[in-house]
Parts: sequence; structure tokens; C-alpha cells
Amino acid sequence: MPYDPLTDDQREIRELIRDLSRDRVAPRAHDIDATGEFPADMVELLRDHDLFALCIPEEYGGTGTGALMVLVAIEELAKVCGTTSLLLAAQELGSLPIKLAGNEAQKAKYLPRLASGELLPAYALTESGSGSDSAAMRTSAKRDGDHYVINGDKRFITNASVAGVYIVFAKTDQTAGHRGISAFIVDADTPGFQVSRLEAKMGIKGSTTGELYFTDMRVPAENLLGEEGEGFKIAMRVLDHSRPGIGAQALGLAQGATDYALEYAKTRETMGKPIAQHQMIAGMLADMETKCEAARGLLYKVGLMIDEGAPAADLTKYSAMSKLFCSDVAMEVTTDAVQVLGGYGYVKEYPVERMMRDAKITQIYEGTNQIQRLVIAREMLREQRAFLLAGVS
Repeated sequence: MPYDPLTDDQREIRELIRDLSRDRVAPRAHDIDATGEFPADMVELLRDHDLFALCIPEEYGGTGTGALMVLVAIEELAKVCGTTSLLLAAQELGSLPIKLAGNEAQKAKYLPRLASGELLPAYALTESGSGSDSAAMRTSAKRDGDHYVINGDKRFITNASVAGVYIVFAKTDQTAGHRGISAFIVDADTPGFQVSRLEAKMGIKGSTTGELYFTDMRVPAENLLGEEGEGFKIAMRVLDHSRPGIGAQALGLAQGATDYALEYAKTRETMGKPIAQHQMIAGMLADMETKCEAARGLLYKVGLMIDEGAPAADLTKYSAMSKLFCSDVAMEVTTDAVQVLGGYGYVKEYPVERMMRDAKITQIYEGTNQIQRLVIAREMLREQRAFLLAGVS
């Protein structure tokens, strides 16, 4: 058993999720991808086994087992099904704004229902013209008595049409750039709210990704998260905590592809011996495994940092690093897994082509990897390292 920083209790939970993934999730993965239908049965499965509760503190009905355990659970699910792992990652993303910035009344109202899985959440930040550039968002929110009136639209929103609650970011001051953004809790049945369409995608096909429209949507002022103008800070703080979840999804896809390619290479024979014994294939498998272990070490470090309350600047940097590295590894490793299987890897009968398609989105959503590199470099430039060069001529 490889070394890991988990406690005995965490390892026990991991084993339960592994068994569940193997016995219940893996047999559904192909059909979920083939039909592109939202896997309501997988939602029920995660509910029945209290996996959504992993995302929520104990005082609000969750397990209180921490961020690292959430990452491990996402990783284990992703080894067999990217879409099902995203159900848990999206639950974490959508609940984080309320956990991090909600007042007591908001937490008491929503977090227990998120812990039980009664509610699925969605995080509505991106727009057609403002993905990486949040300051360019056009969705507006104007105060009208004890309500805000929201108009605009959002694009590429995970859990669109199935979520019961949406965290919507809108400009309360159109002239203030980032400082004009505010965040709101919006119930799915709010008049003026509409899901206009769902996207047909390359991968994670069972996950709904949609476009939202708000037309004179009236949201109670009590649903404002934090204060007016704090939305951008809330969004960035949330992403610092949620990006490792995408890293976990990516790592799971990479490890699942590695494991499948290894078993295939043990049994597929050419020139009188298993292809795993041919040097070129053996070298590929060795590189795949090494990349997965390196990614896991970085990812688990970030999980521990979150659980131990690491400084915000450190978390920003390492969160971006984990998402960047794990997702790049996922794309490299799943592509290599297809190569190991050769022609079989290119057909849908085998899971590695699905894993490769699913891996691609991990380099894009919750901040493209190009943006992650900018974030990491920015944090590096803020660090004081001159002492390391003392005495160097």
C-alpha cells in the first residue's frame, strides 16, 4: 500500500467509496456517457451513502471530515466515472460560498439540505463575454426596497436545470470593476429565472452544463452573501478552496486510466509476451504511475493546508498549482493510456477514450490552466526570496 497522509478513519471511508465505485458506479459509467442523460440514480446513490455530507461541517448535518476527505472521495469516484465525480465536486463548489461567506441564517437554511443531497447547487459566475475576466460581467443587480432586481445571463454553468439553488454573481455597481460585483443565493423557482439551453459536450456528458437567463428576477435582500461589492473576493476565495476538487477529478481520471492500461498490458500479448514486458510500453506505464503519484502528493498537501487553515496567499498559490499539475497530468496520462491500448483504446468499448475526453475539461473549467500559471507566477513575485541568493556572486 503506497504511503498516504490519511488517518485510519479516512482510509476506512476511502475503502467504502472504492467498493461503491467499483460495484455501483463503474457499471453505469459507459451508459451515462453514451446517453448523455443526467444520472439521477447516481445522485440517489451518493445521497444514500451520505457522500454529499462530506462537503458540509458537522454542525449543519455534514460529516465534518474536512477538505482532504472530499478530495479523496472525488478522486475515487473519478477513477471509474468522471460525471459521477463531478456531482460531488459541484456540491462542494456550490456550497462553499455559503460556508465561507454566509451568515448564520443562510447557513442554517441551506447547508443541511446540501448535506443531505436534498438540494444540488450551482455556481453561476461565468458569462459568454466574461470567463477569466470577471470584471467584464454584465449581469446587473439593482436594489429595490427589500429586494434586488437581477437581469442578465450566465454560461457554462454546471448543474444547470437540476440545481435547486444557484450562487449568482452580478454587478451592483457597473462602474467599479471587480469591486462592483456582489453574490446572491437564488432559489431555482424564483420568478424571472430560466435555464435556456443545455450544452452538448465532448466529455462529462451526463453532467448538465447550461445557460441561465435572469429577467427582472427579484431576489430578497436577505439572500445577499456578505456585503455589496464583496462578490469578487468571495468568488476568488471559493475557487481557492474548490480548484483542488478539479485536481482530484483529474487525478482520479489519470489513475483510473493508468490502472486499466496496466491490466490490459499484462494480458495483451505480442511477439510471444505481454506488452507490459516490452520496454517502450513498460516505460510509458512507469511514467504514468510516477506522474499520478507526484500529482497526488501535491493534491493531498493542499487538502491538508485547507484543513489546517493555511494562510490565504499560500492557499491561492498551492490550490492553483494542484489544479494545474493534476489536470495536465490527466491529459497526458489518459492520452498515453489510449496509446497503450492501441486501436482498442480508440473505440468506445474500452473506457480510456472516455477518460481522455473527460480529462480535457479539467484543464479548462474553474480557471483555465493558462490562468493558473498567471496566478502562480503572481504569487511567486510577491514572495521574498532574496535571502536564498546571499553570498552568490
